[in-house]
Amino acid sequence: MDQKRFQQKLSELNDQTHHYLSELRELISQMDFNSGQSLQTISYFTFSMNISHDLDMENLILGTYHIHNLSEQNISNPYICIKLSSGTPFMFSGKYIYPDSQKQIRTPGAWERMNDREDKEEYWLRPLDREIIEPNEMITFPNFQIKWSPDKSYSGSVMGFTYSDQFQDGMASLNQINLSGNVSSGGEGNGEQ
Repeated sequence: MDQKRFQQKLSELNDQTHHYLSELRELISQMDFNSGQSLQTISYFTFSMNISHDLDMENLILGTYHIHNLSEQNISNPYICIKLSSGTPFMFSGKYIYPDSQKQIRTPGAWERMNDREDKEEYWLRPLDREIIEPNEMITFPNFQIKWSPDKSYSGSVMGFTYSDQFQDGMASLNQINLSGNVSSGGEGNGEQ
């Protein structure tokens, strides 16, 4: 793909993301937050993708997970679970530390992984510097990456769940990231010549 087509496609995807965010804002603004049945906290993914159809290239998602407190009450002790479908080639990475890390990096916005580092499907994370999300405030787990190589056909999802003292059973994010791709066994379109 030449650079002009790539930039055009990137621009189209960016416009689509802005459109979706505008629709979400419109739906949220129409909600009655004073009724007892209102949605008081939302969480969602924003992300961009670099997908290659060349078997020698790696695919990449750059994403951010947002938690927005729309209520008039504090949300206490927030934490999240980012879950990858089992059996997928997806590799997750992000800016988090482990409780037993030698260097406890206390940079603003730092997160800590709460579950076993050997688990490659679920990532339970909590913000280190935030125990409260105040009314109308948002926190994010920014700039995570999901990588995979298309050596065979794949299909899977990235799901997000938000937990807190108020949401002990968890609350699913408004969206998830769904991916699938078919890799042909030979010929045109798979990187072979």
